[in-house]
Formats: sequence, structure tokens, C-alpha cells
Amino acid sequence: MIRTLFCSLALGVTIAGVAGYAQRPSLIPEPREFQSRDDISLARGVSLSTPRNDAEDAFTAEDLLAFLKEQGIARSEKGAHVYLLRDTSAAGKRALADEKLTLDAPLLDEGYVLFTSKTGIYIVAHTATGLFYGAQTAKQLVSGTGDHAVVQGCVIRDWPAMKYRGVHDDLSRGPVPTLEFQKKQIRAFAAYKLNVYSPYFENTMQYTSTPLSALPGGSMSKADAEALVEYAKQYHVTIVPEQEAFGHLHHLLIWQQYAHLAEVPSGSVLAPGEAGPLEIIKQWFTELAAIYPGPFLHIGADETFELGQGKTADEVKQRGLGAVYIDFLTKIHAELAPLNRRLLFWGDVAMNDPALVPKLPKDMVAVAWHYEPEDDFSKWLDPYTKAGMETWVSPGVNNWSRVYPNNNLALKNIQGFVAAGQKAGSTGMLNTIWNDDGEGLFADDWYGVLFGAAAGWQSGTSDIAEFQKNYGKVFHGDATGDLDQAQMALMQAHALFEKAGLEDAKDGLFWLDPWSQSGQAATAKIAPVLGDIRTNAERALTLIAQARQAGDLKETDAVDAMELGARRMDFLAFKFQTAADIAAEYQQLYRNQNDAEARKHVWGKVWGLSGRALDLRDGYGYIRDEFKDAWLKENRPYWLDNVMAQYDVSMQLWIVRTGKLHEALQQWNSTKTLPAPESLGMASPAAASK
Repeated sequence: MIRTLFCSLALGVTIAGVAGYAQRPSLIPEPREFQSRDDISLARGVSLSTPRNDAEDAFTAEDLLAFLKEQGIARSEKGAHVYLLRDTSAAGKRALADEKLTLDAPLLDEGYVLFTSKTGIYIVAHTATGLFYGAQTAKQLVSGTGDHAVVQGCVIRDWPAMKYRGVHDDLSRGPVPTLEFQKKQIRAFAAYKLNVYSPYFENTMQYTSTPLSALPGGSMSKADAEALVEYAKQYHVTIVPEQEAFGHLHHLLIWQQYAHLAEVPSGSVLAPGEAGPLEIIKQWFTELAAIYPGPFLHIGADETFELGQGKTADEVKQRGLGAVYIDFLTKIHAELAPLNRRLLFWGDVAMNDPALVPKLPKDMVAVAWHYEPEDDFSKWLDPYTKAGMETWVSPGVNNWSRVYPNNNLALKNIQGFVAAGQKAGSTGMLNTIWNDDGEGLFADDWYGVLFGAAAGWQSGTSDIAEFQKNYGKVFHGDATGDLDQAQMALMQAHALFEKAGLEDAKDGLFWLDPWSQSGQAATAKIAPVLGDIRTNAERALTLIAQARQAGDLKETDAVDAMELGARRMDFLAFKFQTAADIAAEYQQLYRNQNDAEARKHVWGKVWGLSGRALDLRDGYGYIRDEFKDAWLKENRPYWLDNVMAQYDVSMQLWIVRTGKLHEALQQWNSTKTLPAPESLGMASPAAASK
């Protein structure tokens, strides 16, 4: 009766013979209230009865069972139970009463109670969502596998600080994930209690009304979107699509059919005074509303830099930029009102005219975004909170244009902005991923994504150090702590770039020719820290290897991506070191080519330099292949060739320079003179010595 009427899940459990309570386990997010109890052994296996009277609770049971099966926990009719209960059921009420526990108002929507006792493991919630989240916490309480599996004994009362906790994923600047990878994302988001996924579209959602700009193979179809919505629903994740509706529309406006809608020719911003923009916006969002049934649609409207520089120049001069901008947002709101959805918009432009913000419709939601650590985030929130508008906060994982995310910036930004949002009454957190240079790998971003999940669920200011201590064990099953230390080593490497005055490990530096004028300027700055950068990157590689050797890891694609990031970081520094060494030694040989003693070593040294030039070709080549493999694990082939071309060009550069060094050897053999460094692409000895 309990199994069928009260949605219980029966599992074989026995009280482990452990004296005293165990240490508090690693959990992400950390629960609101936690007390330890004796651990429970799962050595006797599990016995499962799937709930029959609620499809959502049945899915939670199946999801938990699948996890236990992965841990090698066998089915068995022997043992006690794990109960999945609603607080409205007789069994749920009795379980709470026996423990003197309650589900008060804050727990009703998404909260849960989880406790262990001599009779089993209980998860009690008011809603299917709360029950699902309790089961996700239960998964993290399981350690060991097979006969050695143990559940950490405890009493937990838990509920979220923010109603909406999401990830905003850029699908418009290169990587377009496969549907299968997006499903993997949904599973992971849900496991850490994120409930919003927001794909970002400029021209990568396929529309019946405007089919030109969404390229086949590089865009999301209606069928894939509908499949993703249905898949996410069972994991309690809502898809909130963002379609840019003001700026960032270059890939639409370059088409002749839509060119007249642009503020400036071949630009990125719609001209508000034209008749066509509102019509096309209505077409887009009508299609989106039919595909994505959630309560929100995101209209973007950020970074409208060209506004007032073309067709609206006179109007902006007369009325002001803020007035023209806010009027157009108001018109978009009116045009989309029949869809009965709340509109999210980026808050960066309107905040600059706070006196005009109250003119915006009050049911719009301002998404304040900022990606740097700050002591005070009120600048981005106050114009909207003072106007009585709902706000979400949008920090970022700082992955964009970097060989690996800069988590020094990301964690502090997420920590501070989310805490400030909670204090200001923001109802949502939308952690952003951007792919500005088209090279982003989502697998790099889980560190920042999971900290965002923790910050949005936990109340107040989340503890970065606690997260860093827990991440490797929870996400990767790494009991050694090596993966946590590897992340720290990469953060230290990023800090060294900042110390050198180069911000951090940008992709631009990875591709930069060290012998170019800008490359020489960068070399002058970075040279003092190159060795330390490599030491940290190589330490990360060693720690990753140690973690792999210590035991089976989870989420290995993310481990692979971290290793690739460390290799890219190490090679970036190696490239500057090696290129500088080649140039310095050749310039010295050139200066001293008439010295009798030096002449004895010219041939051998130049030959050695040609080998070192090939080291740079080889480095780019190896990373090229690793990057391609990582890309195809999550993305469609679309755009990959654009990145591969950069590797190919960089490899070719050093192949050509190797050839020039071989030509220098031929000239030496023939004339006993060396060609000038400039002819090989280097600075002259005189210029290099300045």
C-alpha cells in the first residue's frame, strides 16, 4: 500500500556499524539545513517499486534507480526502503511527524526534507519538483560502489534562495550543440538544481517566416527544439529562448531582403523608425511561443551601439538615445502582448537613463549583466528595482576568447553578483556563456556553471573555498582532490598573465605571431612570467593524470577539456619562449658570423633552430587534433573548419619559417654568410636589442 498509494521507492538498506556521525559530505549546492546521522550501508543491494499514481514521481524513481545501477548496486528483495513521499499523503505526514520535521512555506515549491532512520531513507516534498531535487541530493550522499556503497546518514531541510536558476548558452557565434549534447546538459543542470536553460539565438533558430539566415547544419530546427523542451520538462528545466530583437542581428541584416531594416548599412541594429522590424519580431516570437511553452521569452536588446548613428540620428539628437531605445522596447512589448509571455531583456542600455526606466512596462523583467568582480553591483540593479520592476542577475563564466575560462574572475563575479541580486530581491540568476571568437567548448565551463548553481540555490554569499573543495569529488568522483588542485593551478596561471599586464590567457595570444610587431610587444610583457605559467599549466596536467590513475572518474569529457585547456595554456607560453629563443640565437649568430670561433658552430646551431621551429608546428598540430575531437563530442561539424583553419595557418607559418632556416643553411654552405634576420621574419639584431 505504501509503495502504490504513497509513492515510495523501496531500496535494500541496513544501518552501518559506524560509531558516531560521519563528517558532513561534499554537496553542490550545499543544503540549507544539515545534521549528520549514522551512515547506511547498501551492501545488501536495492529493491525497487516504481510509483504508479504519479508520472513525475515515477520518473524521479527511475532516474534514481538508473544512478544506483551505475554504482553497481544490485537489486535485492532484502533490506529496508528509501521512500519518495508527498507531504500531503498519510505516509508523508507520518514520516515528518515521527521526526518532528515540517515543510513550511519556503519549502513548498521546490524544497524537500531528506532524512535517514532505522527504517530507511526518506525524501518528502510538497511538489514533484521538490521530490526530484531531494533525489538529486540523495545521489550525492552515496559513496562507493557495489558491496561497498554507503549512504551518508543525515537530516536535511532544503529549499532555494532564488526561484529561477539558469544557464544562458551562446549558440550564435560558432558552436551549435547537437541535440544529444543538449540533453546531457539538461541532465547535468537538473542534477545541480538549475531549472532554466536559455539558448541564445541571433540567426541560429530556424523560422518558417524568415528562413534565409539560419544556415542548414548550423542552426536549431523546430523538431529539435520541441524534442528538447519535452526532454527538459521531465527534469524540471524550462527552456527560455533568447532571440535578439534589436541589436546583434548582423547575420540577418546582410541579406538583401532585410537590408532596409538596418540602422546602418550591413550593421547589427534594427532601425526602430522602420515599419518592418516589429513585423519580423512578431513573426519570430509567435513561432518561438508555439515551440517553447514556458512563461518567458527573452528579447535580448543589449549593446545597441549603432542606434542613433544612421536612420535614427535626427530622432536621437532631438529626444535622446534612452528615449528612442525605451520607446522601441515598449512597442515590442505591445506587439508581443497577445502571446501572453513575460519578456526578459538585457538591462545594460536602459540603465543609463534611469529616469526613463519607469516608462517601461512593469511586467517586463530586466536581466542585469556584468562580468567582473565588484564591491557594489547596485549600479546595474537600482534603476529597475526603484522602478518596481522584477530583476534577474546575469554573471558569467568568463570563458569567452580564452584558452580556458578565467575562474579567478568568474567565481568572484558569480559570488558577488548573485549575492547582491538576492539582497535586492532579484528572482532569477542566469549564468552566461559566450563564444565571441567561435572557439568555445562547453565542457570547459562546468566549473563556473556549477558554482552558479550553488550560488543561485544557496542563501547569501556562497563560499568559493568550500565549492573548490567539493567540486572534484561531487562532479568527477575524484577522491584525491587532484582535479580541484588542477583547477587552482590554471587559475594561478591566469593570474600570471594579469601580473604581466596582459589581462589573462586570451585566444588572441594563442594565435599571435611572436615575431610580429604586436607579438614582440606581448613578448616583452610576458617574458618574465612564461616559466611560471608553464609550471602551473604542467602541474595541472600532472594532477589530471594522477586523478585519472587513481580511479574511474565521472564526466570525463570535462576532464579531457580541462586537460586540453592546460595544454593550450602551456603551449601558449612555450610558443613565446621558443620563438624568442630562436630569434635571439639567430640574431646573435648573424651578428657574430665573421668571428672565427662562432663560425665553427653556425651550421649546427641553425639546424637546431629549424628543429625548434618545427616544435611549434608540432604543438599546434597536436592541439588541433585534440580540439577537433573535443568539439565533435558536443557540437555539430558546422563552424569547426573555421577554427581548424587557424591551426592550419599557424602550422604553415612555422613550416615556412623552418624552410627559411633551411635556406639559410644552404646560403651558409654556399657563401659562408647568413641572410638577414628580417628575411626570416625576425626583427633585426639592432631592433631586437632596443
